[in-house]
Amino acid sequence: MPHHRNDPRPPRYDGALACRELAAHDPKLGILIGRAGPFKLRVSSTQSPFEALVESIIYQQLHGKAAATIHRRMIESFHAICGIGNHPSPDHLLDCPNEQLRAAGLSKNKTLALRDLAAKTIDGTVPDLKHIRRMPDEAIIEHLTQVRGIGRWTVEMFLIFRLGRPNVLPVDDYGVRKGFALTFGKLKPTDKVTPMDLPKPDVMQRRAKKWQPWCSVVSWYLWRACDLAKPEPEPATKK
Repeated sequence: MPHHRNDPRPPRYDGALACRELAAHDPKLGILIGRAGPFKLRVSSTQSPFEALVESIIYQQLHGKAAATIHRRMIESFHAICGIGNHPSPDHLLDCPNEQLRAAGLSKNKTLALRDLAAKTIDGTVPDLKHIRRMPDEAIIEHLTQVRGIGRWTVEMFLIFRLGRPNVLPVDDYGVRKGFALTFGKLKPTDKVTPMDLPKPDVMQRRAKKWQPWCSVVSWYLWRACDLAKPEPEPATKK
């Protein structure tokens, strides 16, 4: 399947039902849901775990445009072997010369991470899509974080946005923590955020007991809380 076929679709779970249940169990969250509007998370799940994680590794610590260019160059460097529009296999990534990956713009660390991902896909540490869909969230986190350069947060994003899992709360995500402080803490939209303002994981997990089994939906709304806190651009006045 060509690597660019990645049409986002709604997740398989019922977002509207999740919102009704969440608003009933946590009225403050209900106010945020009302302000932010309908749940619009989209899942892109046509990629294999290997392909999705190749992309995640390349995008780490880079702006989207730069990362997209490197990702495209890396895939294009395999066209002679794989055919145009096809993603290289783990074997291709393992066997290619370092210079090929470095020429695409990959750092030494990312080159090592991609080779480790390829090796761990071949040995089954990173399961294929069919197997991963049947695994519980924590088992997936345990498997994928064995890959160099892949931490818990990267896997949580994979669970929410690739596999469409409904109950993931990334407690180390800056946006989720800031959204939590804006919604349930004392943080005002106009405040400058300090580390003191951001909640500790245990505080978030305590409140999350009310949110089961819909934590991914809450995460999406906490990101929206950050968007809502951004100042509106001044309307252009007519001369």
